[in-house]
Amino acid sequence: MTNFKLIIQYDGSRYQGWQRLGNTDNTIQGKIESVLSKMCCHSVEIHGAGRTDAGVHAMAQVANFKINTDKKANEIKEYINTYLPQDIGILSCEVVHERFHARLNAKSKHYSYRLWDSKDKNVFERKYITSLDCQLNVNKMQDAAKLLCGTHDFRAFSSVNKRFKKSTIRTIEKIDIKRLGSEVRLDFYGDGFLYNMVRILTGTLMEIGTGERNKKSILKALESLDRQDAGITMPPQGLILQEIFY
Repeated sequence: MTNFKLIIQYDGSRYQGWQRLGNTDNTIQGKIESVLSKMCCHSVEIHGAGRTDAGVHAMAQVANFKINTDKKANEIKEYINTYLPQDIGILSCEVVHERFHARLNAKSKHYSYRLWDSKDKNVFERKYITSLDCQLNVNKMQDAAKLLCGTHDFRAFSSVNKRFKKSTIRTIEKIDIKRLGSEVRLDFYGDGFLYNMVRILTGTLMEIGTGERNKKSILKALESLDRQDAGITMPPQGLILQEIFY
């Protein structure tokens, strides 16, 4: 069987996230698998590098699948794009080593979160940015973000339940926060992220930027591992999976 690697871009606004679900076919994985299964005349399973939530977008999600086919990679790309809806696109398709796995081989990931802190509406980007009703102090956010970098137990900054038995220790390599006019963009680079982790990290830093909390609360949350000590979970539309590194 030939192993193919896809790089996928999608607007997650109207989907129930990446992962295939038993009660709906309205997922990114489900849509792509449906097209591939039609092409191959049998069921095809794809493996994604990250399970983005409902409403979350991706600039360059990575997935792989194995099939027996005479089609070339560029022909598969063209076929999938022909039958996918307009808000999902295959940027590239290539043959990779048989042992390549999009999730298991990933070394690190880059997510960004976009905030809009102007009273003027951002009409045309409203599906890809989260609007706030007050201005942010970016300097305070940048200073607080330093406390989150490094290897920590991020259980307090996730929505995993108390019975979650896997490790919640992750390494954040870098957090870049910059102002671009009325937009404040946060870029997170790390070896992996827990369920809702980027949205909660953003919510915590946002609350520091508005003066609702101080940076010492980050240390408290890292020590207590209590979700109640971290910030709110931000809405999904501002979150974008930017890149997977191998």
